Amino acid sequence: MKILLTGASGYIGKRILPELIKSKNHVICAVRDPLRFSVEESFKKYVTIIKLDLLDENTFENVPKDIDFAYYLVHSMSSSEDYDSLEKTSVLNFRKYINQTGCKQVVYLSGLYSDTQTSKHLSSRHNVETELAKGSFSLTTLKAGIIIGAGSASFEIIRDIVEKLPIMLVPKWIHTKCQPISITNVVSYLIGVLGNEHCYNQSFDIGGPDVLTYKQMILDFAEERGLKRRIFSVPVMSPKLSTYFLFFVTSTSYKLASALVSSLGVEVVCKENKIEALIPIEKIPYREAIKRAFDRIENGEIISSWKDSFVSGVSDFEIGDFIKVPSHGCFVDQREHNIIDLNLCKDKIWSIGGKNGWYYANFLWRIRGYMDKLIGGVGLRRGRTNPNTISVGDAVDFWRVLYEDKEKGRLLLFAEMKLPGDAWLEFKIKDNVLIQTATFRPKGINGRLYWYSVLPFHGIIFKGMINKLVEV
Repeated sequence: MKILLTGASGYIGKRILPELIKSKNHVICAVRDPLRFSVEESFKKYVTIIKLDLLDENTFENVPKDIDFAYYLVHSMSSSEDYDSLEKTSVLNFRKYINQTGCKQVVYLSGLYSDTQTSKHLSSRHNVETELAKGSFSLTTLKAGIIIGAGSASFEIIRDIVEKLPIMLVPKWIHTKCQPISITNVVSYLIGVLGNEHCYNQSFDIGGPDVLTYKQMILDFAEERGLKRRIFSVPVMSPKLSTYFLFFVTSTSYKLASALVSSLGVEVVCKENKIEALIPIEKIPYREAIKRAFDRIENGEIISSWKDSFVSGVSDFEIGDFIKVPSHGCFVDQREHNIIDLNLCKDKIWSIGGKNGWYYANFLWRIRGYMDKLIGGVGLRRGRTNPNTISVGDAVDFWRVLYEDKEKGRLLLFAEMKLPGDAWLEFKIKDNVLIQTATFRPKGINGRLYWYSVLPFHGIIFKGMINKLVEV
């Protein structure tokens, strides 16, 4: 079978790709920037990567006409405050083109919503389903609430709240009921409905075995982590304050936090369970899902993370536009140092950021992260998906990986912090010498003032960092 996988670089897309390949399907991975997406060597004979921007009709010419099935796994919550309009444009473009192909079925992952309550986010998800249902193909919709798995946005938000706040003052949405579901179960359902004619033109609610309030979810999470937490609800807290609460305490972006807050007061519980008769699986309880997620984290087996997608950054750019580091009109801090142990040096470079830190003056990096967060940037809280390996497109704190080749000894990062200009950080090994280069392309007078204001700190940070990288 030939399957179109939209959102292939996203959290869910990366999870179902290996499962589709197990059955030796040919998967067309549709991503906005192919340079941000890579697959394992063993997958390549089953995968074709294409550029597809659902907002740009011209890119649909890259989609083959002979696809058999398609997954619709995209959203625009973090792209703009007007994301509902963007999502409608995207789905209309998608439906128009897919109608011209041989696609038999489209599988859409939506959100659970209430018949009596709604939010902008959930209404937009429902509207996408309505538009997809008008296509000439059969539609299967799976509606899920909170998805629990290592690297999922929901899991990481709860984790941040639990591990950072021993006492919490939160709005009354803390008592809202929801039905969390393990990522393992979500993937099983997504794979199970594909090509299953009993699921054609059907909509299914999917959830785990537990119905919990957000308060219960947080306290159960804390108990699993061996932490004692106290939660007090306050009668009034504006959506804006709730958004700031999520933004500053967790690793989520401001736009995503704003979209999520609008849905926190809406009860998201399954209204039916008819999918169980068609795809019988063992439902994983909430606390077991937490245990499995931390097992993956501790073993360095995180397949995907929401932080590595476009939505986790503040810049929406194509890697191809920035992979060649400019020189004209730029400020450059370049340092070189002889390497004693080549393999050790490479391991340090490819493990930089996240819990490993930046090897020297980490407190200065943290201060810079706090400053970035205060002005609406991503800060350092995204960390990194895997502590030892890096792929193109990954987030590393407030940087994005543009290029990496460990064998050749080159790693190029692009800054996603808020800056009056563009910044690159490059590590290159040549003739057993480490060349570390920080490049800044200023925008206007503010960019130049910024560079000179941080110049004294560069002498401390960059000198110390290269020394630590080559140290045995």
